[in-house]
Amino acid sequence: MKPDRPTVMRKISGRRALWFCLGQCLIYLAGLAPTSNSVRANESPLIERFKSTWRAQDGETIEQIVSNVSKVAQFVPRMWGLAELDQDDHVFVSWTRHRDDTSGEQNVITWKIAHDGTFQLASTYAKPMELGWRALALSLIASEVKDGERDANLRFLHDPSNFNFVTTTQGRLGDLLRQGRCTIVEPVGVDYLPKQNDKPTEKGDLWRVLLLVNCDIAGPRFFTHNGVITFEKSEGQDWKPQSSFAKRIAAFPPGSWFARIEPKDREEQGDESPR
Repeated sequence: MKPDRPTVMRKISGRRALWFCLGQCLIYLAGLAPTSNSVRANESPLIERFKSTWRAQDGETIEQIVSNVSKVAQFVPRMWGLAELDQDDHVFVSWTRHRDDTSGEQNVITWKIAHDGTFQLASTYAKPMELGWRALALSLIASEVKDGERDANLRFLHDPSNFNFVTTTQGRLGDLLRQGRCTIVEPVGVDYLPKQNDKPTEKGDLWRVLLLVNCDIAGPRFFTHNGVITFEKSEGQDWKPQSSFAKRIAAFPPGSWFARIEPKDREEQGDESPR
């Protein structure tokens, strides 16, 4: 363990932070009185440098993202801190879904501090935040719905304008859905899919947006009722349509989505429906 550096957690597993005080492992939490071996989290120069330098792809700061997400999702930020994990230093923020959740119910988002001093988001589930605060909020709310949380913000989750971070040659996805008189229904997915080392032939290291929509326009029912829209984006690349409906949205204006339908479109749309 590196000297003169506060250590907060011995282990972080998935989305849950397991808090231990074993041997010389020093728990370092904002709000605790500083000791000779630690400083308060909100006084850490490293955390302050992270907050002032890290940016999402659209330029948003982490504090802007945390503030905006906390207003629409079940996301209550708890504390900032530093951790040494696998001999690498990390900045983290812990959070809960509810203000009265216990410490054992805390989640954590971590950023690895690279050798060049830059900060790399290490928590895969939080990778949508690199697209901006709306993408993270949508991802978290979709998880709330999946987990059966009460009072999930369905109004935000189903608002097409919140999907305007997905762009196509025809325009922004949310705007196009509105023009096509489409409403979003369940399920909704906004996720980051990491590359699996044991599955080298499968796609990975990409963001994916999956929507089901009902559209009040003339067209085949397999598109206009529970139509599947899937877009994917790799680092440094543009969004690419994956489902048949998404390819039509990206290629044609809303009034021309269904100008030409072929038999294979019906088969492909059926294969793309979420199971």
